[in-house]
Amino acid sequence: MKLSQQIALEKLRRYCAYQDRCHKEVRDKLITLKVYGDDLEEIIIDLIKDDFLNEERFARSYARGKFRNNLWGRIKIKHQLKQRYISDYCIRKAMEEIDPEVYLNTLSDIIMRQMSKNADTSTLIAQDKAIKYAVRRGYESPLIFKIIKGLEDERR
Repeated sequence: MKLSQQIALEKLRRYCAYQDRCHKEVRDKLITLKVYGDDLEEIIIDLIKDDFLNEERFARSYARGKFRNNLWGRIKIKHQLKQRYISDYCIRKAMEEIDPEVYLNTLSDIIMRQMSKNADTSTLIAQDKAIKYAVRRGYESPLIFKIIKGLEDERR
């Protein structure tokens, strides 16, 4: 059953009003609603025009949310945004949402938490596990090693 363009537009307005969406999510939703071709493009244009769809706003809120709620690092956030075909400009703007000081404190907390979980093992094994965990969360290796070195210096 094919939806009329107006009904599809109303559905997508509600879909976008619920939370920020990227163009890819909206395009995929329209395809599941069996809206194709010029109708699909016109709906996307209308959503952009009416400010229901805004890639920069999506990228900024995505980066804020994934950092604050999921404790993801910049690398993982950038990768996920690229998978959604977000432009490099919007990705740069999204990275501005992450305060560098809070980012370092969060990374430090993650590393210390992981090392305390593995306190029963040797220090090197605990560090290795903490490093691997932080890398999987998308944090930059130089920052991880800087924090590990700082923790070592504190212990001395």
